Amino acid sequence: MAAKNLVIVESPAKAKTIEKYLGRSFRVVASLGHIRDLPKSQMGVDVDNNYEPKYISIRGKGDVIKELRKEAAKADNIYLAADPDREGEAIAWHVSHILGLDPTAKNRVVFNEITKDAVKNAFKSPRSIDMNLVDAQQARRILDRLVGYSISPLLWKKVKKGLSAGRVQSVALKLIIDREEEIRNFKPEEYWSLDAEFQKGTAKFAASFYGLNNKKMDLKDNAAVQGVLKQIDKKKPFAITNVVKKERNRYPAPPFTTSSLQQEANRKLNFRTRKTMMLAQQLYEGINLGGKEGTTGLITYMRTDSTRVSSVAKAETSKFIHDVYGEAYAAVKIRQGKLQEGAQDAHEAIRPTSTLRTPKSLESVLDKDQMKLYQLIWNRFVASEMTPAVVDTVAVTIEQNGATFRANGSHTKFPGFTTLYVSSRDDGEKENLLPELAIGDAVKLVKTDPAQHFTQPPARYSEANLVKALEENGVGRPSTYAPTIETIQKRYYVKLTARRFEPTELGEIVNSLIKEFFPDVVDIKFTAKVEGELDAIETGKAEWVPIVDEFYKPFAKEVAKAEVGIEKIQMKDEPAGFDCDVCGAPMVVKMGRFGKFYACSRFPDCRNTKAVVKEIGVVCPKCGIGQLVERKSKRNRTFYGCSRYPDCDFVAWDKPVGRDCPVCGHYLVEKRGRGGMQVVCPNNDYKEAVAKS
Repeated sequence: MAAKNLVIVESPAKAKTIEKYLGRSFRVVASLGHIRDLPKSQMGVDVDNNYEPKYISIRGKGDVIKELRKEAAKADNIYLAADPDREGEAIAWHVSHILGLDPTAKNRVVFNEITKDAVKNAFKSPRSIDMNLVDAQQARRILDRLVGYSISPLLWKKVKKGLSAGRVQSVALKLIIDREEEIRNFKPEEYWSLDAEFQKGTAKFAASFYGLNNKKMDLKDNAAVQGVLKQIDKKKPFAITNVVKKERNRYPAPPFTTSSLQQEANRKLNFRTRKTMMLAQQLYEGINLGGKEGTTGLITYMRTDSTRVSSVAKAETSKFIHDVYGEAYAAVKIRQGKLQEGAQDAHEAIRPTSTLRTPKSLESVLDKDQMKLYQLIWNRFVASEMTPAVVDTVAVTIEQNGATFRANGSHTKFPGFTTLYVSSRDDGEKENLLPELAIGDAVKLVKTDPAQHFTQPPARYSEANLVKALEENGVGRPSTYAPTIETIQKRYYVKLTARRFEPTELGEIVNSLIKEFFPDVVDIKFTAKVEGELDAIETGKAEWVPIVDEFYKPFAKEVAKAEVGIEKIQMKDEPAGFDCDVCGAPMVVKMGRFGKFYACSRFPDCRNTKAVVKEIGVVCPKCGIGQLVERKSKRNRTFYGCSRYPDCDFVAWDKPVGRDCPVCGHYLVEKRGRGGMQVVCPNNDYKEAVAKS
């Protein structure tokens, strides 16, 4: 018997899970994402006719559309169950159009998690397609097309083929370049610290210089330090003049939003943004748990800007915490996380669909990376429903001859949520126990430790920090961050060096052109304002055509001006300094997907290429003749090999340092650990700390 009800979702994995829940009277098929879009070969937007988009069936989707029509013809009822966000609503609308469905019919079904109860309940109350959401998606798509298809051809013509510009990517690139300019222009300033060790009885403790005569004093140079040291008498005792004891509560972070998940997964798990979203999609769409449960969604929808949690999930988690950790750990009143400005609060936070599915219970069904991400989400969510950690703190003031030192101690009185999870922002907090001290006690100065420092420039953006900066500035939305970051790397506008973004020469040229001729496109406040207006479409507070029009009219004038004003930039090939070993012509440095490489200047007549290698100043530990050079694997991962390859086949993923282990004689390598970079022996536990990076 043919199924009377047809359900259309985006992905086959989701289709399989949902069909199992709904039973034999339902047939669930996948559209495999969008089926209609703007054409790739042209602008596809009629700017003279209210920005009417010209949608066409996506190339390669013919068979999918044919199958959807065939299944629809056999069904009595058709339900559109794409994801519960703007993109999902647009997909449902496009499918509705292709199948000739009534756009006002109540055939749209949404659920925030793919579990049996959530899916069945959703089918009890279908709604019509939300045209506000569709218009919000259309407006973004059209604006991005107008910007991209206006600026990109100019860049192709004036700079180099294959370049692109976009509303969000141009701002992301500008943020990275602005930071680089801050670093270049930074002038380090000298300052000093004066630490000291004191003793009471047999107990020793550390303190730091605070100031003179109860006034805070900065130590700008060695002369200032020597002035303080002359003022104190090292042979005489110091007095404890003040002791302040407090109890401080440390509260858990709220459960994850899309943005905070991307940031934390990058910092804690070293996952790229795209990888995080790919794994989260798998956990959301369902994993086969075997037995009665079968394929089940393990987390709620992963595109959300809300920290809200349903009362059902709260109740289940509270009981779990009571049973596993005890009553003292279960929070009575949960703190609501502050919503980011412009957040829609349309969905719940990212959380496990059931707290009872502990990471340990899923060890046999999740792969290594799925487990890491699930554990992060599960731990963060359960911790967010737990009581705060209680920390006893003590601040001690130590004085002699007008010189003041201060010591701060802390001790965890009750661990609360930290039993389960500590966010990356609190990872560095360590306990520091001080001996029992009281006002009037005398303590002995054991030693002083003056140290010279220089102020450091701001760090380059990591993926996590770039996502945070985009979110804080109101640019783009969490679902756009992963493709944006991928695009600026693919175009070779930026490169990752030691997990930090560094702009390339090409990126700086493109940024300067856009800054000069399209200032609004890279104006962060202007972009955030447009983003806010686009959000207003979603809530029905604004119409999309006037918003697009307000942006496009002045932008079109800038495009016309730029057509004339931008001079053609010759990206000259840099001479390599040696000749081609195939034809004898000079070799040049060219730019490729993974950076620079050597190529013959007679290309395409001669296609000889060589990798650009960087010597690291270490002799090969295998042959003792060649120099070790830095190379790139096919996946753009750095490794180290002998310059005499293929005569010597030495390779290592970790960077050799040119010294041997004093224990076993194996060559030592640099490895990043929790405390920063360390020199380690791959064969044993020998470690030595190096300068933190």
